[in-house]
Amino acid sequence: MHIPKNFEQNDSEQLKAVIREHSFATLITYSDGELEANHIPMVLVESGDQNLLQGHLALANPLWKSIKDGSDVLVVFHGPNSYISPNFYPTKQETGKVVPTWNYVTVHVKGVMNCIHDDDWKMDLITRLTDQHEATQEKPWSVSDAPEDYTRRMLPAIVGIEIEVSSIVGKWKVSQNQPEKNKQGVVAGLSESAKTNDAEMAAIVKEQMIA
Repeated sequence: MHIPKNFEQNDSEQLKAVIREHSFATLITYSDGELEANHIPMVLVESGDQNLLQGHLALANPLWKSIKDGSDVLVVFHGPNSYISPNFYPTKQETGKVVPTWNYVTVHVKGVMNCIHDDDWKMDLITRLTDQHEATQEKPWSVSDAPEDYTRRMLPAIVGIEIEVSSIVGKWKVSQNQPEKNKQGVVAGLSESAKTNDAEMAAIVKEQMIA
């Protein structure tokens, strides 16, 4: 990923926050001479100095058969993103020298992947994955709410995956290259939108103006 200096994100806590809050990831692998992308919710696990990403595939997905344990993989987490109209920029009225662009936040994680078939490991994973995403519900559903024998019978239908993280890099393209008045215009323009992504991006641009 090309990251100009002023778009670099080096704050590890912000990088991990995007992984947790936007956990539906794109897993990119290379095997048998082909690139493949799969879309998987992931859980970030911090174990001492080692970061792990954990998730699961359907047993019917041939990826776990074609990729060897210890293979290098890339995982992409997509944060908020928004179209930025030239109409947001006050400098449009002054010079007309403006063009559309796109603001976005993304995190790329590299590591080595292993497949896991142990049912206890998979049960622990789906419990943690469920707890993470049910946390905002008024009455969170728990894996234990279903009969255990029912859940256990479903475990053979999935294959666990665990990625030992070797690097995490982030790109925050959030109008840092614009003059202050244009940043203010971006915040104002996005704040008028009904789209959730636009509201989130407005908050990010406003935050980096203060930092």
